[in-house]
Amino acid sequence: MSVRNALLEDALVEAREGYATARPLSAARHAEAAQVMPGGNTRSVLFHGPFPFTAESGEGCRVRDLDGHAYVSMIGEYTAGLFGHSHPAIRAAVLRALDTGVNLTAHNPFEARFARMVRDRFPSLQTLRFTNSGTEANLLALACATIATGRKTILGFRGGYHGGLMTFGPGANPINVPHRVVLAGYNDLAEAAALARENAGDLAAIILEPMLGGGGCIAATDDVLRGLRALADETGAVLIFDEVMTSRLAPGGLQELTGVTPDLTTLGKYVGGGMSFGAFGGREDLMAIFDPRRPDAVPHAGTFNNNTLTMSAGIAALGEIYTPEVALRHNARGDALRQALQRAAGDLPIQVTGRGSMMAFHFMPTAPRNAEEAAEGNQALKELLFLDLLDRGYYIARRGMVALSLAVGEAECEGFVSAFADFCEIRGALVREAVG
Repeated sequence: MSVRNALLEDALVEAREGYATARPLSAARHAEAAQVMPGGNTRSVLFHGPFPFTAESGEGCRVRDLDGHAYVSMIGEYTAGLFGHSHPAIRAAVLRALDTGVNLTAHNPFEARFARMVRDRFPSLQTLRFTNSGTEANLLALACATIATGRKTILGFRGGYHGGLMTFGPGANPINVPHRVVLAGYNDLAEAAALARENAGDLAAIILEPMLGGGGCIAATDDVLRGLRALADETGAVLIFDEVMTSRLAPGGLQELTGVTPDLTTLGKYVGGGMSFGAFGGREDLMAIFDPRRPDAVPHAGTFNNNTLTMSAGIAALGEIYTPEVALRHNARGDALRQALQRAAGDLPIQVTGRGSMMAFHFMPTAPRNAEEAAEGNQALKELLFLDLLDRGYYIARRGMVALSLAVGEAECEGFVSAFADFCEIRGALVREAVG
């Protein structure tokens, strides 16, 4: 082991030991959970060493763990927690739904109203259908594309995340749905064009996040998005924007912000008010295959697709809270936070990438353009940053991601920048040595 790696490993060992010593109740709860769930876990992204803490409660932008530690949540439930914890308008909407009854086994008064609100926000949506998650939404959008085109091949992008059953990370994901998938480098229009034309006769869909979420908050350039739109038109493929995360970045998502309109869009996360939610929609001729009035209709089931709690919460989310004006202000605040963090890094080899209210830290000399470049950054330093920020009362994703909630105010943003600046001052020499 090199000297630089040994110094970093020593710092990590000390940070992990301090974390564990301060959280005995979370350790005990994790040990209990491991008796009934593999690794004590039912959601892989929440696991981190030496064990994940257990949140006891949350209010506004703060969570408290079993051991009494309070944190400002800067991860916002990986973009789903846009409204903070227990927003009063969301609570009121859920109570209204409870008053009407749940599990009605019928259409309810909320769903068509909510569908119209969603449709009116996003340029590509002519008609849409609801699901229970972004994963379902993406799988159904791909099914729609393959059925409508009669083709089988999907063009995706390395580093893309389209739910637990359609992930294009390093190596093959053994639980991916078995579509025939070809992968191009993110932001590499030339490689995408070559693959699209090579597979033109069987290309059903081109799917991408207009900004990588789990892949490091790396935005696709407008030129790439326009080029993919042209490629889809040229080959007859369906262009799908996975805006499960990125729809929060402008009133009408990144498709509105960039002016590139896909054929289908998938949604999830915050749109349902923080409840279980997903949706897919787009061109009316494509979505018409799900019309049950047709003799050849494609079935689309889902017991909770139109559950009253999500439908009512979603109406409050889009109609009362995250209005277009609020979306613009919130993402401007996110841009300002990202710029302040980058200034705090000074000349250290740390990059803060992202757009609007989503961002991520990368320990490398220059900003990554794709997932492969992001993977070349120092991942151990991300863990050290995560643990150090927890000690200072700020909770980010272990992988370095931040998703700003509406409940995070100016004071919390200033405190977060100050905590990061402390990390840079204390760990600066180690960062320089480890990154090289």
